[in-house]
Formats: sequence, C-alpha cells, structure tokens
Amino acid sequence: MRNASLARLACLLAPLFVLSTACAQSADAIPTGDALNHTIAALDTKVFDAYNTCDLKTFGGYFSEDVEFYHDTGGLMTSRDAVVDATRRNICHKVRRELVGSLEVYPIKDYGAMEVGSHRFCELDTGKCVGVGKFLNIWRYKDGQWQMTRVISYDHHAIETGK
Repeated sequence: MRNASLARLACLLAPLFVLSTACAQSADAIPTGDALNHTIAALDTKVFDAYNTCDLKTFGGYFSEDVEFYHDTGGLMTSRDAVVDATRRNICHKVRRELVGSLEVYPIKDYGAMEVGSHRFCELDTGKCVGVGKFLNIWRYKDGQWQMTRVISYDHHAIETGK
C-alpha cells in the first residue's frame, strides 16, 4: 500500500517537476529572431564604448578567460588578459572604432550567436578615419551572461583616399 501511494505521488509530482524545469530553462533561454539581433547589437555597442573610452575592466568582461582572438596583423591571443593588454598598448587613446552599419547576427543552437560585420577606425587626434576591417565574433550565453569566446578580426587595410 505504501509503495502504491509513493508511486501515485511520484506520478503527480513528475509533471510539475518537468514543467518547472522547462519554465526555468525558458526564463534564461537564448533569445531568437529580432530579440537576438537587438541583444547582440546592444552588446556590440557596450563592448566598443568600453574599447573607445579605454574602460579596460568593462571591455575585458565581455571576453571569456580563454578567448581565442585571431587578428590578421596582430596574430593569435589566447586569453582575456592578452586581449586587454594588446588593447591597452595599441588602441587606448589612439583610435576609436565605428560600426559601419553592417551588423549581421546568426544564432548558434544551445550556445549563443555569431556576429559578423565591418568597422572602421578613426584617429582620436585628427578625427580622420584611416582604416577598415571585418570581424566575426562568437558569443556564448552561459549563466545569464554573454561573453565572446572566439574573435576573428581580418581584412584590415587603410582607407583609400581620393586619387
């Protein structure tokens, strides 16, 4: 009799457990469609606001500790600290990055998103935009936080001026 009661109780509680687990997962689920596009665009803005103002603590927080950052002219960096240090040495107070209205976002199932686009770089002292490049960022959504785990920054070249 006791086993039958336990079995009935388990049958009654099992759907509640499944439902509560599903609700918990969906509350922290990766956004889709336009919501994903808006999320990644907002993250891009925040990352590069920190980059442009040399707020390295905030900037570094957008990268996983073991990020792999591939740069066509700078080579491979394999840690957050290396990315932050390179930014400190090469970017801070020298250039600002501008997105060139080219942002594309693609979902990565059960992981996050891929962000692809083009950007230009402008000298802070003259305001003149001097270079362009392309990028592909892999964003992971984990424990309610978005971080870049892979970055490919490529096709960097000077902006051609009128001939």
